[in-house]
Amino acid sequence: MRGVSIIGIGMTPFGSSSESIISLARNACELSLKDASIDRSKIDAFYLGNFAGESFSGQNHLAPLISNVLGLDSIPCTRVEGACASGGLALRQGIMAIKSGEADIALVCGVEKMTTVNNERVNSILSSAGDIFQENPLEISFPSLFAFITQRYLYENKITREQLSSIPVKNHSNGILNEKAHIRKKITEREVVNARQISGPIGLLDCSPVSDGSAAIILCCSKLASDLYSEPISILASTQSSDFVSTIEKDSIVGFEATKKASNYAFDISGLERSDIDVVELHDCFTIAEPIALEDMGFFKKGEGWKGILDGVTLLGGSMPVNTSGGLKSKGHPVGATGIAQIYELVLQLRNRAGKRQVPGARYALSQNMGGVGATSTVHILGKME
Repeated sequence: MRGVSIIGIGMTPFGSSSESIISLARNACELSLKDASIDRSKIDAFYLGNFAGESFSGQNHLAPLISNVLGLDSIPCTRVEGACASGGLALRQGIMAIKSGEADIALVCGVEKMTTVNNERVNSILSSAGDIFQENPLEISFPSLFAFITQRYLYENKITREQLSSIPVKNHSNGILNEKAHIRKKITEREVVNARQISGPIGLLDCSPVSDGSAAIILCCSKLASDLYSEPISILASTQSSDFVSTIEKDSIVGFEATKKASNYAFDISGLERSDIDVVELHDCFTIAEPIALEDMGFFKKGEGWKGILDGVTLLGGSMPVNTSGGLKSKGHPVGATGIAQIYELVLQLRNRAGKRQVPGARYALSQNMGGVGATSTVHILGKME
């Protein structure tokens, strides 16, 4: 199996945009092509991560439409859907195409335009990523499900709501330094705890915002990468695992088996240890998702992921900063784009081009992109080429 490297990245600002979904994707793809300094005629395949283009924007069959406006001719174009993990899954498809020899260079894009509908409709669309037969008839939304998870986590670990509040505060502090972030605003622990309640104990400042945006990357066979680009980034592992869609069927709701299995497999493939990772971008759709992901991936003991901030480990300047981009909470969460946007941030870090949020000397980076309530999880480990 051939090695795969990243030679180009591009991303639009996240937030509320007047651009169409096709325009957003085109802009991100154009930026990635420019960054890679390659002609679009070199692209052998196009993969698009998108959750619900037809529901938010009324348009299906998006992959060839976006390919058409990019002038990619008749190359294979594939849309990939996996709820909030759609971007990570599209990336994995592109990687496998190159590993297998089906393509030498692939363009992977993630896009979502969510602000076209009201919040009630957004929640309805997002709920379709849950179990519509067992949970949705009970009108259990994703905020409600993560509220249950938060309550259980607090109970099992005998901690308070206040002890989790520093997590979104940290991510907002990072997001202020990211010019592409949706919400560049400082918040305090007191504001998090006292924010308008969405589904107790979750408040407004525990939730990722409804965002528009797109991100794209150019993948290349590693043997060709150095000839095409001066700073290729190696993909050392790309893994995926699944679990029950319904929380009713899970043995525990304070841990996600798909994330555990995908991360264990990723470390086995890469040959790295947890201590080798310098920077992490993980799926903090709600505050509680961050400490659970850190525990699931083996960076902290069970029930201790929330201590990462208190100990300074996950802060900028710590030994393993987490969500330097601002995470989903501050950077924004245009669902299909999130998995690719995580890679965008990590490539900036490994290139030493992340500005004021740069992790000094970063060599190895990890992304975790999750769909639903842990039903799908992808983990990617990137490394700086020697």
